[in-house]
Amino acid sequence: MKPVWIVDDDRSIRWVFEKALGREAIVHSVFASAREALDALAHAAPQVLVSDIRMPGTSGLELLRQVKERYPAVPVIVMTAYSDLESAVAAFQGGAYEYLAKPFDVDQAVELIRRALEESRHVAEPAEAATVQAEILGQAPAMQEAFRAIGRLSQSSATVLITGESGSGKELVARALHRHSARAAKPFVAINTAAMPKDLLESELFGHERGAFTGAQAQRRGRFEQAEGGTLFLDEIGDMPAELQTRLLRVLQDGSFYRVGGHEQLQVNVRVIAATHQNLEQRVREGVFREDLFHRLNVIGIRMPALRERSEDIPLLARHFLRRSAIQLGVDAKHLSDDALAQLSRCPFPGNVRQLENLCHWLTVMAPGQTVEAGDLPAEFRDPPQGPPQGDWLAELEKEAARRLARGEAGIMDDLGRQFERLLIAKALEHAGGRRIEAANLLGIGRNTITRKITELGIDSDNGAEH
Repeated sequence: MKPVWIVDDDRSIRWVFEKALGREAIVHSVFASAREALDALAHAAPQVLVSDIRMPGTSGLELLRQVKERYPAVPVIVMTAYSDLESAVAAFQGGAYEYLAKPFDVDQAVELIRRALEESRHVAEPAEAATVQAEILGQAPAMQEAFRAIGRLSQSSATVLITGESGSGKELVARALHRHSARAAKPFVAINTAAMPKDLLESELFGHERGAFTGAQAQRRGRFEQAEGGTLFLDEIGDMPAELQTRLLRVLQDGSFYRVGGHEQLQVNVRVIAATHQNLEQRVREGVFREDLFHRLNVIGIRMPALRERSEDIPLLARHFLRRSAIQLGVDAKHLSDDALAQLSRCPFPGNVRQLENLCHWLTVMAPGQTVEAGDLPAEFRDPPQGPPQGDWLAELEKEAARRLARGEAGIMDDLGRQFERLLIAKALEHAGGRRIEAANLLGIGRNTITRKITELGIDSDNGAEH
């Protein structure tokens, strides 16, 4: 596989990407200017390009233009400040794959790069690699339920809501639903609704007319129009801003919408598949998600189980990911010993299937022999944390409640609830190295919720820093 190119005149940004991509065993090259990247482009092309927009000399927009002119299939991720909406819109008009706002969460950036890598492999991949493409794998009963649902929906265009923890494979289910439907010959268009600010998301979904806002120099078709006749996948729907929830509900009701700044009502024929790691019913109760939209999206529900709920699938998935990593890197596939497989089957895998995939890629690069022994696994997989029996903390909570009731205390629910929330959030932040978005994903809450809770509960700001 070709390397990922990182282009930014900020040395600290290049350093962050080098460390993060190196940790994930993603082959990469860094450039301090667009001119350096253009010189390299004369001899080779990247698998994915990540570039700042505003740099001295040749701009990132010019780099984007030349890359798309010579290698139109290369996904280009642009980086710029949240406030620079004009540049972001111009980048999308130029064919950018996605938008990364500074300051960004490192894990979110790496995940975006992984998605772009996957997208580039879908466009042009060697025939051999096609034999290990991303069909959903699993023999566990919970996965068989998901497979049955996909089969039943093969002749339907019903709206589907896919739920499950981060990394459990929700987008794979969406792609499978599209691939096995009557819409398979039409576009599959995906967008992460939590990955961009509201104004840009509105333009991305519904398009805009020329002059609709500063920088809108030409009419642009949104994702709904791009998906005409096919499927639109809305990932992390639970984080969609309230104003856009209203617009989305209108499209789901009658298939009509207006471009931003437009006066012509447009009609589309698009199947919507949404996904979230959050409890939407809880978010409805909290007043941050429309109840009528929830019911419109939840016509058919598919739940993706966490990997710890189907540990019997770990050997099957590990063999698949090791084989795919070997093809990508042009090396012989490695194999896990029985002891290594047994060890992995005992691991909790909080990052789910995505974490196992990353591990297999790491092993393909770093394990010393063709057979991976238990001792070759990274430390966190050799000795996974073992917590106390599940009932212990509940028994202690019961005792504490009894003690307080015996003392005649009032407000017990509020006090214990705050302590419980504070402990959970603090531990999740500690586990995530202070990265709020990752901690929120682990807890199954929104990033806005965790930010509000950190302030309300007085959690140490050092733990709650964005990285």
